[in-house]
Amino acid sequence: MTQTAIAHETLSRATENQNAWIEIDLAAAAANVRALKATLGSVDLIAVVKANAYGAGAAILAPALEQAGADRFAVVWPHEGYMLRQAGVTRPILVLGHAFPADAIPAVRSGLTLTCNSLELGESLSRAATAAGVTVPVHLKVDTGLHRFGLDIDRAVTLATQLRELPNLAVEGLTTHMANADEADDSFAAEQHAVFLEAARRLPWIPYRHTANSATALRREELRYSGARIGLALHGELPANSPGPGLTPVLSLRARLARVSELAPGEGVSYGLTWRAERPSRIALVPVGYADGWRRGLGNHGTVLIRGRRCPMVGRMCMDQFLVDVTDVPAAAEGDIATLIGTDGPDRITATEVAGLADTISWDVLASLQARIPRLYHRDGAVEAIAPSMW
Repeated sequence: MTQTAIAHETLSRATENQNAWIEIDLAAAAANVRALKATLGSVDLIAVVKANAYGAGAAILAPALEQAGADRFAVVWPHEGYMLRQAGVTRPILVLGHAFPADAIPAVRSGLTLTCNSLELGESLSRAATAAGVTVPVHLKVDTGLHRFGLDIDRAVTLATQLRELPNLAVEGLTTHMANADEADDSFAAEQHAVFLEAARRLPWIPYRHTANSATALRREELRYSGARIGLALHGELPANSPGPGLTPVLSLRARLARVSELAPGEGVSYGLTWRAERPSRIALVPVGYADGWRRGLGNHGTVLIRGRRCPMVGRMCMDQFLVDVTDVPAAAEGDIATLIGTDGPDRITATEVAGLADTISWDVLASLQARIPRLYHRDGAVEAIAPSMW
């Protein structure tokens, strides 16, 4: 999604000729920022907008989060940071993942803060910063037990000391990441914290510290430090086992029924005919499939909302569409809206619910939504922007 079209119409009008679409509620996103900042107090809210803002579209959502009060942003790869700058984000952008020495010049030009894991990268950043006449910040990540990206404590201390001596380089931040933040038993966080505390003791001159994602920030106040990296909670979905403030879901996924057909008892549907009607049935076609990121395993397991009622998904998921049983919704007709994530009437389907049925996690459900589905950004039902599909 590299272009946006500004719209001045209602959601219902903007979607009347769409097979499928994603609605992004900008007012809900702003309310979530305010609620989370109130919870965090003086701690920076670092908005994590990696993976296209968890499927919501970073190019439009990130500037809206900045306007709502997000203090900093975080991505995983440098190119995600460049895209945020192109979208108009002005606040600090931290790159959490690996970068190459070749990334130094564009990172300095774009004002990105890289997580530095080698002296070679630090020297490249120093040269680029000196040539540009600026001082650039870097962060160091300590591997405290997740054993993903980062350095063991001794190597981190050694590298920090080396980087401190390089011209036009400021070692601004020290970070780590918790391994079981949203598990019912998150006690391993205490062991990781002990390692981080030792790193901080040995590097007292590094001023900015951050260890917490959404779950850790909400469950363990002592791990908030200077900033909390908030991703999922910004979207109104709380991680498992994480109490939090009242949040509003931001993303809804909807589609229009493309066909409604009649089945006699015994007739089957979709590949393999894994579902057969046990009564005279009405079956509706929903134009969303696994090519759009909708989990194939939801076939014969998931549900959607149609006219405010739950309808079961039947048969195997196809690449571009799936079927639902609308027999108990006799008024269901071609053109009706099916809600896959979101609210219809008194009922709501959350990404967390979908994840449970698909044997995955809500992060996966949201981040997997593909660019083929257009995103419509609205406040109180009035569309402000449309990110068109990749076609």
